[in-house]
Amino acid sequence: MNVLQMLKPNVGLRVLVTGGASGIGLVIARAFVDAGSRVHVCDASQQAIDALLEAEGRVESNAITTTLADVSDAAAVERVFADVQNRLGGLDVLINNAGIAGPTGGIDELDMSEWKQTIDVNLNAQFYFARRAVPLLRSAPNGGAIIGLSSVAGRLGYAYRTPYSATKWAVVGLTKSLAIELGPVGIRVNAIQPGIVKGPRIERVIEARARQLGISYDEMEKQYLEKISLRRMTTPEEVAATALFLCSPGGSGISGQAISVCGNVEVL
Repeated sequence: MNVLQMLKPNVGLRVLVTGGASGIGLVIARAFVDAGSRVHVCDASQQAIDALLEAEGRVESNAITTTLADVSDAAAVERVFADVQNRLGGLDVLINNAGIAGPTGGIDELDMSEWKQTIDVNLNAQFYFARRAVPLLRSAPNGGAIIGLSSVAGRLGYAYRTPYSATKWAVVGLTKSLAIELGPVGIRVNAIQPGIVKGPRIERVIEARARQLGISYDEMEKQYLEKISLRRMTTPEEVAATALFLCSPGGSGISGQAISVCGNVEVL
């Protein structure tokens, strides 16, 4: 295998993407399908799943299958893995992508239920999925891989977004610990830390932050871009390309890393 060939994932990988029916997760799922993988997606939105299947032009095909599931519900996670076993017959890659933005506000203004929900979706769910995935990944022919979606907010402080930032820092700790624990059995564990990613989600975040600070959306967006060395937002495709590389033969020596795909966000 030459170097160029090493940059593509092996054909036939069995991949599970959480929160994979929209946003970054959807772009990652489609990228793996395009690379010849069999992909199972779980998502909390039936509407998003239906739109995915319609857009892909395939209903529960061999390439992509789906489960409706709230990732923060341990019982729902069990149903996802029952479907993974039935549809894929095993697992080579887990993409722990599902997450929410959480509340925006000062620490003394945050609602306790919103704090708990952010922890449940962004952190506890990654534990639930990793816990169930590892027995399957141990049997992956070329070694299994787990990728957890963290954030640039998992390496920088993020005022008024403390629940989100706290969970994304925790994902890095989970990643590094599991890499040490699972490396001897050939399972690689990494985190991707997207920055300010183009799309509806960051638009909602900017709008909420602008409202919190009492400034216009345009001014808030300008402030965000000025904190990025490249002065542009990251694309979902750039995040997906990183995930593909980490699951390719070329990425087989990478484990325990938190890789920022952010244009070098300097501060939040």
